[in-house]
Amino acid sequence: MTGSSVHFLHRDWTELCFLAGDAFDVVIPSMAGYGFSGKPTAPGWDPVRMARAWTVLMKRLGYEKFTAQGGDWGAFVTNEMAQQAPPELIGIHVNFPGFAPASIVDALQSGRPPTELSGDELRAFDQLMFLFRNIPTQQMMAAHPQTLYGLADSPVALAAWMIDHDVASYGHIARLFVEGTPYGDLTRDDILDNITLSWLTNTGVSSARLYTELKGGFIHDLDIAVPAAVSVFPEEVFQAPRSWAERAFRNLLHFNALPKGGHFAAWEQPTLFSEEVRQSFRSLRQ
Repeated sequence: MTGSSVHFLHRDWTELCFLAGDAFDVVIPSMAGYGFSGKPTAPGWDPVRMARAWTVLMKRLGYEKFTAQGGDWGAFVTNEMAQQAPPELIGIHVNFPGFAPASIVDALQSGRPPTELSGDELRAFDQLMFLFRNIPTQQMMAAHPQTLYGLADSPVALAAWMIDHDVASYGHIARLFVEGTPYGDLTRDDILDNITLSWLTNTGVSSARLYTELKGGFIHDLDIAVPAAVSVFPEEVFQAPRSWAERAFRNLLHFNALPKGGHFAAWEQPTLFSEEVRQSFRSLRQ
């Protein structure tokens, strides 16, 4: 797929871009167990393994240099790619942070923020505390993914599961789906397309296994040297402060707080999102 604006149909992806002048090719692989990808038959398909697989994929496709972009689970894979730092990877962009200093990660266990936090850092800490106290669906998928048989037995159960979570974007999506309340560039058909993709491929349960595969929690103290960019959307589950981004990414090319958009920014605000990606990687173009 080639172009500067892509409207995504699924929420879990890593976008791999090959930059060439003013245009770039976009390769969007489905993660193991999601969408059009195969279902793992054995444990081990965690973000680390998928990061290695995406590098192999790009090399097999003939790309000698590429960048990677991720939101939601795609951000975990993108960060893993940057930590593995294959020579072909020249830059990354994430819109779900997934990073915080070690002091923050430790403080989340006790529930008491460090005393030296700035206003932005304290707000992000409070948002993370709310997240970890209100993620029953994620906890269920991490503990017993194979018991979620309703996702394979009923399209209504799958639809309810996919649009009803304690995250701001989900609330907007649910109101759009049920009441027709406008939200970003999404339509009710877009949401139905997303649910149908999981239903027809029977990936409701297999996609939940990734929550079991993840080890070490959702927030990490990263130290990445690959050139990186971060876009912060106002209705993401938490807004990462620039100070945390500068700590996680030693070569921070771009950091921007956007006026609108949430957890599924590429889906909700495709034009704004694609402009962010282009701006993030502009300095890497030859």
